[in-house]
Amino acid sequence: MKSMGEPRIRVIAMPKDTNPAGNIFGGWLLSQIDLAGALAAREVAPERTVTISMKEVLFKEPVFVGDAVSFYSRITHVGTTSITVIVKVVVQRFDHNAKGLICVPVTEAEVTYVSMDAAGNKKPIDPELKKIHGF
Repeated sequence: MKSMGEPRIRVIAMPKDTNPAGNIFGGWLLSQIDLAGALAAREVAPERTVTISMKEVLFKEPVFVGDAVSFYSRITHVGTTSITVIVKVVVQRFDHNAKGLICVPVTEAEVTYVSMDAAGNKKPIDPELKKIHGF
């Protein structure tokens, strides 16, 4: 699990987050991915970041009401003003056949953030923070 990054968010999927088919709405997952990635980006850009891109997100498995959804994020690149984060999403659910809990990877995304100052201008990332985090 260490290679997945740190667990940033863990939440129980609730009925209010379902789509018309009764599964958890993909847009809800995308918003949680963005939050988990932003929490990681904050380590090197603590003042403010904005999301500038989210690469292709493939939903490999559905998420069901009652699943414990974990969002793991890991910074993979830090540029002058940008931070790239990989976010992996895994659910823990009860498997009636195995009569126990199983972990199911459901999706992952590469999200890029830009460091900003309070006025909304791009802000260079502090070289000391980059160094502390190995970049």
